[in-house]
Amino acid sequence: MDPKRRESDLPAAIEQWGWRYHHLGIPTKEQIPGERYLKEFGMYVTGFDTSPYGVEWMRFDVDSPISELIQNVPHLAFEVDDLERALDGKEILSAPASPSEGVRVAMILHDGAPIELLQFEKKPENTRS
Repeated sequence: MDPKRRESDLPAAIEQWGWRYHHLGIPTKEQIPGERYLKEFGMYVTGFDTSPYGVEWMRFDVDSPISELIQNVPHLAFEVDDLERALDGKEILSAPASPSEGVRVAMILHDGAPIELLQFEKKPENTRS
């Protein structure tokens, strides 16, 4: 079996592990209209809710506790079904946290690139009697 990926192959994260693309996070120093402030992380985010491609811009306070790597290098984000399982054997850059209700996130490091993993709380299906 050839371990190299051909141009037409999906990445293993999608094809083999079942991860789903969520967004591309791009750090910026520029203020962008519509920013939402996340006080706990000392950062502003914008674009995710309006970008048809899932592009999210991130701007950080000088004293933000977020890793300098994340503040300066764009990251890909994937939705996963089981965050703990997805983290198994990976180099963890930031431990699981909940930036908003119903979601848990963690950052891993792969070949110097930050990758965000998100797990969304499954909402119970509406049942009728």
